[in-house]
Amino acid sequence: MSSLSRELVFLILQFLDEEKFKETVNKLEQESGFFFNMRHFEDMVTSGEWDEVEKYLSGFTKVDDNRYSMKIFFEIRKQKYLEALDKRDRAKAVEILVKDLKVFAAFNEDLFKEITHLLTLDNFRENEQLSKYGDTKSARSIMLAELKKLIEANPLFRDKLQFPSLKNSRLRTLINQSLNWQHQLCKNPRPNPDIKTLFVDHSCGQPNGARAPSPVTNPLMGAVPKAGGFPPLSAHGPFQPTPAALPTSLAGWMANPSPVPHPSASAGPIGLTAPNNAAAILKRPRTPPANNPAMDYQTADSEHVLKRGKPFGLSDEVNNLPVNILPVAYASQTHGQSSYSSDDLPKNVVMNLSQGSAVKSMDFHPMQQILLLVGTNIGDAMVWDLGSHQRIAQKSFKVWELSSCSMPLQASLANDYTVSVNRVMWSPDGTLFGVAYSKHIVHLYSYHGGDDLRNHLEIEAHVGNVNDLAFSYPNKQLSIITCGEDRLIKVWDAATGTKQFTFEGHEAPVYSICPHHKETIQFIFSTATDGKIKAWLYDNMGSRVDYNAPGHSSTTMAYSSDGARLFSCGTNKDGESHLVEWNESEGSVKRTYHGLGKRSVGVVQFDTTKNRFLAAGDEFAIKFWDMDNLNPLTSIDADGGLPASPCIRFNKEGILLAVSTDDNGVKILANAEGIRLLRTMESRIFDPSRVPPGSVLKVPAIGTFGSTNATVGTSIGDRSAPVTAMVGMSLQSTDNRNVVDIKPRIADESAEKSRIWKLTEINESSQCRSLRLPDNLTAMRVSRLIYTNSGLAVLALASNAVHKLWKWPRNDRTLKATASIMPQLWQPASGILMTNDISDLNPEDAVPCFALSKNDSYVMSASGGKISLFNMMTFKTMTTFMPPPPVATYLAFHPQDNNIIAIGMDDSSIQIYNVRVDEVKTKLKGHQKRITGLAFSHTLNVLVSSGADAQLCVWSTDGWEKQTSKVLQIPTGRVASTIADTRVQFHLDQIHLLAVHETQIAIYEASKLECLKQWFPREASGSITCATYSCDSKSIYVSFEDGSIGVLTASHLRLRCRINPAAYLPPNPSLRVYPLVIAAHPSDPDQFALGLTDGGVHILEPLETEGKWGTSPPVENGAGPSTTSGATGSEQPQR
Repeated sequence: MSSLSRELVFLILQFLDEEKFKETVNKLEQESGFFFNMRHFEDMVTSGEWDEVEKYLSGFTKVDDNRYSMKIFFEIRKQKYLEALDKRDRAKAVEILVKDLKVFAAFNEDLFKEITHLLTLDNFRENEQLSKYGDTKSARSIMLAELKKLIEANPLFRDKLQFPSLKNSRLRTLINQSLNWQHQLCKNPRPNPDIKTLFVDHSCGQPNGARAPSPVTNPLMGAVPKAGGFPPLSAHGPFQPTPAALPTSLAGWMANPSPVPHPSASAGPIGLTAPNNAAAILKRPRTPPANNPAMDYQTADSEHVLKRGKPFGLSDEVNNLPVNILPVAYASQTHGQSSYSSDDLPKNVVMNLSQGSAVKSMDFHPMQQILLLVGTNIGDAMVWDLGSHQRIAQKSFKVWELSSCSMPLQASLANDYTVSVNRVMWSPDGTLFGVAYSKHIVHLYSYHGGDDLRNHLEIEAHVGNVNDLAFSYPNKQLSIITCGEDRLIKVWDAATGTKQFTFEGHEAPVYSICPHHKETIQFIFSTATDGKIKAWLYDNMGSRVDYNAPGHSSTTMAYSSDGARLFSCGTNKDGESHLVEWNESEGSVKRTYHGLGKRSVGVVQFDTTKNRFLAAGDEFAIKFWDMDNLNPLTSIDADGGLPASPCIRFNKEGILLAVSTDDNGVKILANAEGIRLLRTMESRIFDPSRVPPGSVLKVPAIGTFGSTNATVGTSIGDRSAPVTAMVGMSLQSTDNRNVVDIKPRIADESAEKSRIWKLTEINESSQCRSLRLPDNLTAMRVSRLIYTNSGLAVLALASNAVHKLWKWPRNDRTLKATASIMPQLWQPASGILMTNDISDLNPEDAVPCFALSKNDSYVMSASGGKISLFNMMTFKTMTTFMPPPPVATYLAFHPQDNNIIAIGMDDSSIQIYNVRVDEVKTKLKGHQKRITGLAFSHTLNVLVSSGADAQLCVWSTDGWEKQTSKVLQIPTGRVASTIADTRVQFHLDQIHLLAVHETQIAIYEASKLECLKQWFPREASGSITCATYSCDSKSIYVSFEDGSIGVLTASHLRLRCRINPAAYLPPNPSLRVYPLVIAAHPSDPDQFALGLTDGGVHILEPLETEGKWGTSPPVENGAGPSTTSGATGSEQPQR
């Protein structure tokens, strides 16, 4: 098949997929063998549709094609066989054995015999290799991960796993280009041709006026021709009158729309036409520039059309707009970004507000940044002053003029008067706010400062739910836009309540609206619950865009603060959520952000801030993204208590963040600047009588709101560019002395306790739970220590190269390792020990290292000799490799492939080794001394290494090239050892990096190795011997040479608890014992294990009555974040 025929198959696949012919799509994929649809394959495997799985695979490979294919088919048939055995369907199992698995006997007869032997067992899990087989779901999941690796490695699937990058509806676009070309050849082209078939070439009839000018693609209008164009393929009627000129953002969206069922909404690639008198607008003809890479002329025909040089007319209004030649580059995107880091995000909980009912919507005042507007599920709308923690104004739902309401609304209210608030929003200047209710009505209130809240307008806007509202200035007069369950969008005069426009065309309830403007062109995006996105100008010409939201989600759209970038976030009926950025000039998704849950509860809400960050409420947490990075920046739970999909809202400057809680409240989070703002304001009670004359916000005459350059509000709030903060214009105290003398009050209801906060000191065994693990083997210092991934065992490597494994009994009482129950020092029946090869090196002089596989089935380990691979069930040595020199000093498994290992060496190199093929893929060189730490990030796709030279290096795991490096900053006055271990570990977010050195603890942003925080211990504690994150990355456990343990808060590197050695060690003045290694439990954030110099291993937990190690120190009152990059500091003094 020729390359063009192959490409045509891809175009047909795209068309069928867009038209939802799913079975036909998959059948064509299989029959053509051009594209292997991994998602379809995953669905079939997960569902156990084994016949369909093999049938689909048969289009791409056969059993005996190569070893990868053989392994793929074997794994599938083995799983089918095991599932039959698990169901005790022996007849089915025998059938699978004979028909499906016997083919493999020719290649491995012993394996076939072992598989056959499983028929004789009551439970195939009695077979040692299958002892860890779980339930069917988990087994399929594990197998699927292995199958994906095999498929990706199989050369027969090369170039078949990636669908070509195509613009949406590419086949439709080509057909429309063909129709345009046919129209060029008409002797008497009509200006409004009526296309009713594609089966024959188009030809216009008898002459009907002047020849229409040739449609030519224009850089501003994308692929939207004007004069003489054709309607979209799905429309069969005559053209509608010409709409107003489109802004670039809409024009691009017009290039690739979905078919539109509404004749009035022109939505094909050539779906906009000029007036019949086309000459009237041919004032400023344009031809596409030859160097425009944004334009995609892919056929000889279309190029020939361009050579004909027919002019393309645009109105003056459109011609006066700036032309974006390249895809939108967002010039403002880089402005000021370098001054922001993730620490600028408001992540510190500073107060709790009790609402009394569930929060549905929130919005910060655009000028007075500490005023928060909240709407609840019982119809209440209230204004909070965060400075005083007071609810200063409240309005409960009540119909103002019941007699003027429609009869359906009166009947509905008579039957049930309860309503919910769906949306609250301030106007751009903060003098009004709107409330959209679940029954027909929108209320507008005027706000005059303090508690002065007055009724302004009551509008019966829609039939049923009013789902959203927003403000805009379409004609330099403030308007309010609403949308509702009745599938309509309406525009109202904010002064009089007069209806100005009704937009009709959605086929499902309208979920949200997002008004915006480009230059002088005002428009509105709307989204519906069926996943449709439409766009409207302020006229009666119908929608200009008909597009599908990702995943057909109920979606909210929002612009960045500077109006340059467009984002959307939504959730579909299956609970799948999508957060994306749109390419306005193309009308396509520019980037899809990762990290949202697969089964979201409700519709995920999001917000933007600082032209840099995105945030979404999902999975009981707040997740943050950098706008330019697909992977999450960080995630916080705001100290817990959040609902599954919390409502979130930034204030205008992005220094405060409000989030709803599951106990009918709101938490306020702040960054350092936000905390300073609240400190300044919290002592000034919001009292209009104390406000100087003229400082109270005055309401201009309704109808003459604001200046003409006011930024239009979006569907999730006003998104105008940041302005100088006007907080205090109605809060300023007349007595400035009070400002100086007032002691800041902690902004949290529970924060009074923080006034008397002091470091938790644990000095006695009665103050915590500790357990020394039993050991009848030779006691040698513990060099390495780790919990198994199951959390039910602890593995230690002693300095004599012997491994020790302690297991807790698995039962209803014991679900994890615990200090309350004594474990068993476990050994197999053979009595053998897992002992490393030690060559000729004294084990005491070696640098031991080990790494545990993700399924706990084997451990890779070295103690100065060869690297050994041990079976954790039998303790048998499976293989040894890499005899010294050089000597392995650190081991780390690749997070996505257990066959790839990074091995740090004592010659300062790092070797990337493939266990399966027994070869070194590459060697990395960049350190000066031996490697002491390795950590992978699957989010950033990097490996970070650390050395005894106190140097950190970042390597790309794609090409293994070095990206950056940095040397740890040793504090002034401290002298580090010539060769000191530096360890690295990634935070749960896989973005932040913990670096541990004998002199300090440091947190880095890993991709650039930007040092965000440092913490230096007091000299009395001695050097740091080890440190690790807790499993939730909220705490850092640090061990010291004096035997003490410190518990730091990971967010601020503040010491919250110190465990002195007397709490877990018996007194012995003659023996100096201290921890060399520390390990965190994989699922219990408050449990850790210590490996000691005397060979002992201890488990430590807080008392059950306490539940955790101490209390977090307050960020306020001088206990601010620990030392940042470039600064110096030390452990805070004990209080």
